[in-house]
Amino acid sequence: MGIFERYLSVWVGLSIVAGVVLGLWQPDVFQAVAGLEIAHVNVVVAVFIWVMIYPMMVQIDFSAVKDVKNNPKGLFLTVVINWLIKPFTMAALGWLFFNVFFIDFVDPASAQEYIAGMILLGVAPCTAMVFVWSQLTKGDPNYTLVQVSVNDVIMIFAFAPITAFLLGVSDIQVPWETLLSSVVLYVLLPLIAGALTRQRLNKAGDDNALQSLLARLKPWSMIGLLATVVLLFGFQANTIISQPQTIAFIAIPLMIQTYGIFIITYAAAKWLKLPHNIAAPASLIGTSNFFELAVAVAISLFGLHSGAALATVVGVLVEVPVMLSLVAIVNRTQHWFKAA
Repeated sequence: MGIFERYLSVWVGLSIVAGVVLGLWQPDVFQAVAGLEIAHVNVVVAVFIWVMIYPMMVQIDFSAVKDVKNNPKGLFLTVVINWLIKPFTMAALGWLFFNVFFIDFVDPASAQEYIAGMILLGVAPCTAMVFVWSQLTKGDPNYTLVQVSVNDVIMIFAFAPITAFLLGVSDIQVPWETLLSSVVLYVLLPLIAGALTRQRLNKAGDDNALQSLLARLKPWSMIGLLATVVLLFGFQANTIISQPQTIAFIAIPLMIQTYGIFIITYAAAKWLKLPHNIAAPASLIGTSNFFELAVAVAISLFGLHSGAALATVVGVLVEVPVMLSLVAIVNRTQHWFKAA
């Protein structure tokens, strides 16, 4: 395990602090970056997210999908949790907290945007970071690859319709053109680029070429992640400092969702009698979020300084420490499951 994975929470925490400090110190710089948009897409954010996502997409081997027959129950669990349960529970929790529990503390317009951000997180199951969580729990790397591959294929077709449906149910107007273009830009194109890169390397016949490329790309993926965190928290620095209670309001339902989905998935994995090295990544892939996609789509749909963008940024703030706590739980309960 590299130093990045080992001290992930430290690097992300330092990036959050750096983003807030820089955002308060040089607000004009961040304002200028915020203005660099093409067709509702912030160019700088898009570049950083591509730098972060592309190395992860190169790892995905769609030919591995044929191996799902070896243990279909694990993939079945992943699909059901990610696409039939998680998006709807996130939307329900967002509505419950901001339209009932926090109704006296948050104005209706802001509440709708916070709910929208939560929905975007809920409809974007983890793609990139799940490889880290799987590694930390000694998950089966090949099966994790299958889960991520299938998940990403489903995401191409399901993300936009489910997002539009849940936003519509929450009375939030959906610009379909922007939503679909975001899916193409942040899911479809990186997947195609990764698949083509992998195919080209395989045709070259050099068994070490892929691993060599991934080793060279990995630092760039880290740089993309940390730079994105700095940028996002810089954009939201004034809100974070001036309205800390808002951060808490958003974080509470997000944490309840994360731990709740984990409990449901982990219990189901136990009931299905999955081995630990499949149960662990299956539980964590459904629990964590593809926050890179959620952030990018929130910015495209609602703007950099919107409540929706803030909610997805809080998702980044919450995810790393919460996921590391779940990794610890998974590792300590390994004896609950049968060995592979």
